[in-house]
Amino acid sequence: MVGRPSILVFYFISIVIAVIMSAAHARHHHHHHHRNSQISVPPEASPPSSDDWRVYDVRMFGAIGDGVTDDTDAFKNAWENACQIDSGVLLVPYGYTFMIQSTIFTGPCQSAFVFQVDGTIIPPAGPEVWPENYSRRQWLVFYRVNEMALRGHGLIDGRGEPWWNLPCKPHKARNVREPCDSPVAIRFFMSNNITVEGIRMKNSPQFHFRFDGCQNVHIQSIYITAPPLSPNTDGIHIENTNNVEIYNSVISNGDDCVSIGSGCYDVDIRNITCGPSHGISIGSLGKHNSRACASNITVRDSVIKNSDNGVRIKTWQGGSGAVSGVTFRKIHMENVRNPIIIDQFYCLTKDCSNRTSAVQVSDIEYSEIKGTYDVRSPPVRLACSDAAPCTNITIADVELLPSRGDLVLDPFCWNAYGEMRALTIPPVACLLEGFPRSLLENDVGIC
Repeated sequence: MVGRPSILVFYFISIVIAVIMSAAHARHHHHHHHRNSQISVPPEASPPSSDDWRVYDVRMFGAIGDGVTDDTDAFKNAWENACQIDSGVLLVPYGYTFMIQSTIFTGPCQSAFVFQVDGTIIPPAGPEVWPENYSRRQWLVFYRVNEMALRGHGLIDGRGEPWWNLPCKPHKARNVREPCDSPVAIRFFMSNNITVEGIRMKNSPQFHFRFDGCQNVHIQSIYITAPPLSPNTDGIHIENTNNVEIYNSVISNGDDCVSIGSGCYDVDIRNITCGPSHGISIGSLGKHNSRACASNITVRDSVIKNSDNGVRIKTWQGGSGAVSGVTFRKIHMENVRNPIIIDQFYCLTKDCSNRTSAVQVSDIEYSEIKGTYDVRSPPVRLACSDAAPCTNITIADVELLPSRGDLVLDPFCWNAYGEMRALTIPPVACLLEGFPRSLLENDVGIC
């Protein structure tokens, strides 16, 4: 009887040693990976060695995570600490809801910084409680960061409904002229080498993600949702941003799933499920007589469903510049109005006057676009400018049938030059051949 407790103690110590050795072995083989358990383990539970990720849980800096307490300062302090070291991780832990005010997280940080969202982040509950001295145009801003990953399996909830219901919103009262700012949920500004992965986001007051002046942006496996009638809730908007990849994501909202503004080039969008929404858009471009340029843009292997538009290029009259080198390929439409649309007469009021200049649209390919359309609009609408007709439009292997009702046999073309390279349904016989003489006499398309 005397020896049995000693045996049990020895057996228990052996198990503990084995567990510790197993954990050390796992860390040795996985410390170069950014995701999952190595990031989520609180630092007090497993003190990292010098070559491990260093995890800064926002609770270490006073964050409460009850969804009511203002945790802004804790996030700022966690950022300052994690940003200053190599392989730093700011952790938003699972099981907590953190309310933070409009905040700018400023870089540059040290290399390989991770903002890991496993819990929930929310802003103040609406415009009535939004502090007057805080910006109403943006909520969370990442400024001048480099080599940062925003990732995790948590939720960013923009709590946008009170903003959508402001009386100044277009769907509420179109004649109201007062300022009607609503915050963009997540904005990256003048930042490079950015990864956004795995994040769920819903109900932004305005755009969910916005990228301005950025390079090398990789977005993958994100989920964005907002009601179909929520105004200006674009999923991802990019402006003056290049080398962009948007892959394997699901977006449904009240505006464009992805909108591509001026100054964007080398953009690859693949395997997106979009809708209900306003589709995937290039533009609007050329507003207020501005020069706008966008080029080398591909949208492929995607689904657009129950949306007001499919793949769209939209420009204002009076602008200048060019959209060129755009490919829309292997896109499945489900009950979409305007599956294929170029609109160079884009206007949000009824009093837009005709102008003598326009953003030039050229080298646009539509291939393997199939599915069903809403018969309230023609399946193909190519409304190009009188001043700068569209050129080199190619259409091939398009099969679009009505989701219900009769087949629409009259695609709309206006000043659209190009060719139908394979039989399409409906036939797009309205494309003009050759090259318009008017474009040989001006330089509106120079970028």
